[in-house]
Amino acid sequence: MHCVFMASSGNYLRFLLNGSLVELTGVDPHRTLLDWLREDMHRTGTKEGCAEGDCGACTVVVGELAKDAAGRDRVQLAPINACIRLLPTLDGKAVFTVEGLKAASGALHPVQQAMVDCHGSQCGFCTPGFVMSLFAVFKTEASPTRAAVCEAISGNLCRCTGYRPILDAAQVMYQQAELATQSAGSETERWRFAPATPAGGGEPMPGEAELAARLVALQRSEALVLTSSRGNFLAPRSVPELAEVVLAHPDAWLLGGGTDIGLWITKALQTSATIIYTGEVAALKVIDETADGLRICAAAPLEAAFRAMNRVYPELAQVWTRFASRPIRSSGTLGGNVANGSPIGDSMPALMALGARVVLRRGEETRTIALEDLYVDYKKQSRRPGEWIEAILLPPRPSPATGEFVVAAYKNSKRNEQDISAVFAAYAIMIDGGVVTSARIGYGGVAGIPKRAAATERALIDQPWNEATVRAAMQAMTHDFTPMSDMRATAAYRMQIAQNLLLRFWLEASDKRTEVRVC
Repeated sequence: MHCVFMASSGNYLRFLLNGSLVELTGVDPHRTLLDWLREDMHRTGTKEGCAEGDCGACTVVVGELAKDAAGRDRVQLAPINACIRLLPTLDGKAVFTVEGLKAASGALHPVQQAMVDCHGSQCGFCTPGFVMSLFAVFKTEASPTRAAVCEAISGNLCRCTGYRPILDAAQVMYQQAELATQSAGSETERWRFAPATPAGGGEPMPGEAELAARLVALQRSEALVLTSSRGNFLAPRSVPELAEVVLAHPDAWLLGGGTDIGLWITKALQTSATIIYTGEVAALKVIDETADGLRICAAAPLEAAFRAMNRVYPELAQVWTRFASRPIRSSGTLGGNVANGSPIGDSMPALMALGARVVLRRGEETRTIALEDLYVDYKKQSRRPGEWIEAILLPPRPSPATGEFVVAAYKNSKRNEQDISAVFAAYAIMIDGGVVTSARIGYGGVAGIPKRAAATERALIDQPWNEATVRAAMQAMTHDFTPMSDMRATAAYRMQIAQNLLLRFWLEASDKRTEVRVC
């Protein structure tokens, strides 16, 4: 069926900023939320540090409509990096900055008061970003552990205060909540000052219900189209509309969360005549878990995709926390990461090891291929003009009746958090009767593309699962990859790490008592 792309009336953008309605026209589609906040609105509490989503000084919280289990409209909150979030993607959403947390009376939000009481700030440059990351925790987690808070602020850098008082504030903010809520004036303030409930459900507070109703009123029935002298921004609302628009503009940027495209703009100073946004297609955010496996649609945020994958493959949970910070994972999409195809991208080697396939769409036609067949050479893919990734398919976990299934992934980088991999390795091996019956191994950082280690796999299959076999497979790996040297690692180091990670995998899989992890 042919679909006619329907644009919305009016060349304008509407969203809520700290509860106030904002309506903008003539928006440059390349303009970031951070630049608009600081330069146009003079909301300078949101800082610019790295302009690439690494330091967290620009952290804000975005709220968007979501349905709960009872079908009620709720406001789903998530931290994001304003420095790489494009302004047009906020249409119909609510944005909270550090200036909007306190009460109209001047009373500080429990998070802000806790930071004051715990002496969580010295120079103060990073403080607003920490406050907003903690605000997201405060509103989404009822009683986070210290480890959970550490993970939540892993994308916020502080160079002078130290993290202990900030972590202390994350505990104290809950203790402040009851008294602070009493000082709030409006229902919206009381909701903002109230922490998440333990069950995470129940009736929405009046303030949240009011905010949700305001967001409902901002929703469009047709696609958003913004035009300006600097370029056009198109946001279709259905899969057929998106397919039609991409086919009509095959050279356009296809924007998901902007965690990579944002850097093209802020660092490489690139522009595009047309940007097509996938984030308004609700069907592309769906994650289905069935007997046939996981179907993760392309616009599903990384955070949601990783949570779904963790239910099937909990062994990967630790490495996904190191993929990027919470704000990056809240904005970025799995489909965007796969489509970008960076040779140092962390998701693709793991997906390859698990046997992932991708659904490609061009107009009304679709085809499904193995993920490894998508990547041909550096920045070269087997996608045709106008063809895009609609979904990523993961097979179900193998039945224990077929043997022992062992899966693991490792990230080697200079820093534990917020760093690009020198080498990323992922393994999925089936063992039956002490013999390797199947092996899928994916690597990143050792070739021009994310790539399976075919020779290494062949050296393992039908061989006993022992050190001698693993050592032989390590030697076979030299036929799979020709690493390069750069600022992150030398070629020799990359090869040695790639080989040694296979040995580490064997040690961990063979003897659960073996302590080889240092993080």
